[in-house]
Amino acid sequence: MQSLRASLCLALFLTCSVPASLALSVDEPLPDFSLPALLGRGELSNQHLLGRVVYLDFWASWCGPCRKSMPALDELYRELGDRGFAVVAINLDEKEGEARKFLRRFPVSYPVLKDDGRSFARFGLTGLPQGYLLDRQGRVTAVHKGFQQGDEKLLKKQIVHLLKEGS
Repeated sequence: MQSLRASLCLALFLTCSVPASLALSVDEPLPDFSLPALLGRGELSNQHLLGRVVYLDFWASWCGPCRKSMPALDELYRELGDRGFAVVAINLDEKEGEARKFLRRFPVSYPVLKDDGRSFARFGLTGLPQGYLLDRQGRVTAVHKGFQQGDEKLLKKQIVHLLKEGS
């Protein structure tokens, strides 16, 4: 319980300490990154994402709304993946074991990467979950903060629009 409180305090501190001017916003390119896989081997970089419509999702095991967003994202990925859509998640847990435990409870079929400790600053995150919808050129087309039931419908509409643009 104490670890959870510490994580929440850290998240709140980091949320309050990211200036709005650093936040990644619409029409900006995704910053360069290369992160290791949380499950399995290998790394994935922003260069691997080019050519597909991508939802880049930031999450942590202690994030309540992530329990709803990750299964919803997995459903979108399974439905639209063969049309050129991909989901990539970046986990922000300090303890890798907590993230793995979460994924056993809420499994996903898309790649999950480990944060290198720089994602809050690199991407200008202001809370969790937070996601960026990217076009095929790797530019941000939408920023999604938090998650509520029904958000997946808006996201699906945005994804389908981008998929049609590139076909």
